[in-house]
Amino acid sequence: ELVAQALHRRSHREDKPFVPVDLGAITPSLFESELFGHRKGAFTGADADRTGLVELADSGTLFLDEIGNAGPAEQAKLLAVLQRRAVVRVGEGQPRPVDVRLVSATNAPVYERVAEGSFRQDLLYRINTVEIRLPALRDRGEDLFLLSDHFLHLYATQYGRPVRAFTDAARDRMRAYAWPGNVRELQHTVERAVILAEGDVIGPRDLQFSATPPASSQSLPGNTLDLEEIERAAVRSALSKHGGNITRAADELGLTRKSLYRRIEKYGL
Repeated sequence: ELVAQALHRRSHREDKPFVPVDLGAITPSLFESELFGHRKGAFTGADADRTGLVELADSGTLFLDEIGNAGPAEQAKLLAVLQRRAVVRVGEGQPRPVDVRLVSATNAPVYERVAEGSFRQDLLYRINTVEIRLPALRDRGEDLFLLSDHFLHLYATQYGRPVRAFTDAARDRMRAYAWPGNVRELQHTVERAVILAEGDVIGPRDLQFSATPPASSQSLPGNTLDLEEIERAAVRSALSKHGGNITRAADELGLTRKSLYRRIEKYGL
């Protein structure tokens, strides 16, 4: 979302709406109403006309986060809107033209899902005209400290705190951490440290990380021969050990990324 906001601010649409949509949080039954809007009386509970999120982004930027989570029916409806450049509110028959810059994001292996048939290839062609691959925060070098310094000054001002810097020891601890929650986790970690720091600098003791326990505390179950339980524990352990890095975890387990994703979905990890 930070990258999508940056693209919006640097475009000719910067003074128009930026509308983020988390597709992973929208249930299939509400998909059309939330994105395309509805007419009063279109269904039970539709007490007033509602403008959908796509229309709200008209002339601006629509950011569809976790687009890989959209199901087949939702993909088809979204593709139709992108092709027509118009939305039809639930309960109406008249298309409403929209002009949006579309930015999409996903953590899912979308190309593998196309090959499996669970993600529409024609939709992928529509949304990936320009593709940006974002490395995880742990793989972005000094970006970690550019961002952490930014958040430190932001929250020191917001909360009226005298905190002005990180100690070298704190930076070393931050550099050693895997940041499985990426920028959002860093932001929350720095905010908490600014609030709780007793002096004018943040030391290693002020940093409280919220990641899952290390792999050593999630050892393989020793009291079962159930292969699924053993496999589940092995996958969880590898993911934890490598801070959620799919490639490294797959290498350790001797799996392909595709196979590891299937097991993650299978076990709800």
